[in-house]
Amino acid sequence: MSADESPFACDMNAIPLERRLEHAANTQRLFSLVQQVRELRDGYAFRLPNENDVWSLAAEFVNLERLCCRFFGFQLEIEGQGGAIYLSLTGREGVKPLIIAEIGEHLAKYVQIGISRIPFTS
Repeated sequence: MSADESPFACDMNAIPLERRLEHAANTQRLFSLVQQVRELRDGYAFRLPNENDVWSLAAEFVNLERLCCRFFGFQLEIEGQGGAIYLSLTGREGVKPLIIAEIGEHLAKYVQIGISRIPFTS
């Protein structure tokens, strides 16, 4: 870590107190919608359905998460022709385990995290 890099530590106080519960609920909802996870060199890309409120939900997640987790990089993209929405969380070396620690519990419907994810069926 260089002198101008923030540590791998979330500062929940950076999110206004009155927004924290809403942010936690939105995080749960957003990542429960994930259809696929792609492992990237420096993080993960989460495939989301192209539904009316998902883009807004993802944008609001980024808007607040960037305040408390300054070490994350974020990218939101939407495929043409009504395709999927992708939310990427990235960062410097060592960030992948932190991403999984941060949102892994919300991805419990999947067997494992990897290049592509397969829904768990019993």
